[in-house]
Amino acid sequence: MDFFNSVIEFFQTGGTFMYPILVVAALGGAVAIERFIRLHYERHTNRAMWDKLQPVLASGDFDRARNLVKQDNSSVSKLLSMGLARQGAVRRREDIEIAMEESMMEITPQLEKRTPYVALFSNIATLLGLLGTIMGLIEAFTAVANANPAEKADLLSASISVAMNTTAFGLMTGIPLLIVHALLNSLTGQIIDSLEMVSVKASNLIDSSTRRRFEMDAPKPEKQPGEQSANEVETEELQTETA
Repeated sequence: MDFFNSVIEFFQTGGTFMYPILVVAALGGAVAIERFIRLHYERHTNRAMWDKLQPVLASGDFDRARNLVKQDNSSVSKLLSMGLARQGAVRRREDIEIAMEESMMEITPQLEKRTPYVALFSNIATLLGLLGTIMGLIEAFTAVANANPAEKADLLSASISVAMNTTAFGLMTGIPLLIVHALLNSLTGQIIDSLEMVSVKASNLIDSSTRRRFEMDAPKPEKQPGEQSANEVETEELQTETA
């Protein structure tokens, strides 16, 4: 209870600039929580979808893979949908990779969305704290100028102590938001790196499956009348040497 009363007293004696800092802290915290939930959800759904798609791509069942990505809204599905769409129209690996790179350029801004606001709110909170302290010092020195000389020292020290509350509150808001911003950037970078890895793995699987299917569907050369196969030629050569 004493701690709660101390916090209330600290906030009340800080002056009017404590309220804007509190609003900035609330906005920054809301954005940070929303981003953390969204990015953790993206990482979980991407991992689950890739575990489901990888064996399908390895088997060469591209029609089933297209149906799976159409039914899902994860970043992995958006990324691979472009590559699988090109797979049915072209054979070159470069075209499939370019399609997935284009999709990656659309996905990345969505992952980084609103994260810079956390750093912005951190800077605003710190600057508001400094501004509140400066305004409090100006008021303190103005009041001391007309005060009794015997009371000037006590009045000035008390006024400076109150003015410093805004700086302390600004730093208490700005430092955690700055740390949270770094964590969000790290999490976003991990998701982007995993998507790039998925893009490379999917390209390799699509390319190998397409080549294997092309080789199986390619017509084998028919043997012409009187033409000997390589095995028959080798057999006749061995028989001649033995004789």
